Amino acid sequence: IDLTALAVFGGALGVGLGLGLQRVVSNFVSGIILAFEESIRPGDVISVGATFGVVQALHARHIVVRDRDGRDILIPNETLLTSEIVNWSYGDRNVRFRLPVQISYQDDPEQAMALLVRAARDTARVLSDPEPVARLMGFGDNGINLELRLWIHDPENGVNNVRSDTYLRIWRLFREHGIAIPFPQRDLHINPERLAKEISPKPGTPGNRPGSGHDR
Repeated sequence: IDLTALAVFGGALGVGLGLGLQRVVSNFVSGIILAFEESIRPGDVISVGATFGVVQALHARHIVVRDRDGRDILIPNETLLTSEIVNWSYGDRNVRFRLPVQISYQDDPEQAMALLVRAARDTARVLSDPEPVARLMGFGDNGINLELRLWIHDPENGVNNVRSDTYLRIWRLFREHGIAIPFPQRDLHINPERLAKEISPKPGTPGNRPGSGHDR
């Protein structure tokens, strides 16, 4: 038996096993760190990339996150330590929303802001303390930029449903009170003299030659 070949084979096998176990050990150590830090706990609402859901369980290699579609997503512990994680319920379960709204310059911004607050108060799950507020953020190209800010206390029940319900109430209130939501508009100015100069036949073109259709 050639011991040199055996040593080379054993070394290659060791390197392969080391590379294969590297991620396993990394996830295991990351799980221990997460358990001691308690930065993520069962019941927390987190966002990891495009994944949003409630943490169901923490394991040695991964955590289980259940999203709004009822799917259980297994996220490696290493990902939680090397990526940016948004924990919606880490220190406080209150979550604030910002809903941008634009109105036309012909409308009263104070009236529109009062309607925004009214729409938020009529929406289920929106907290009264802190109370919703509306702000005038600036003057845009097509209208006045407003922003509605509201709070909820149960992000695990979804956030886009609250956003959708509030926008629907805003739409109904604006329509009832005659407040318009503008859309991009552009004014086109035509110079008749320049237009006539551009479309008129130039000297020497086939249309100006004797016997052409323009001379008959």
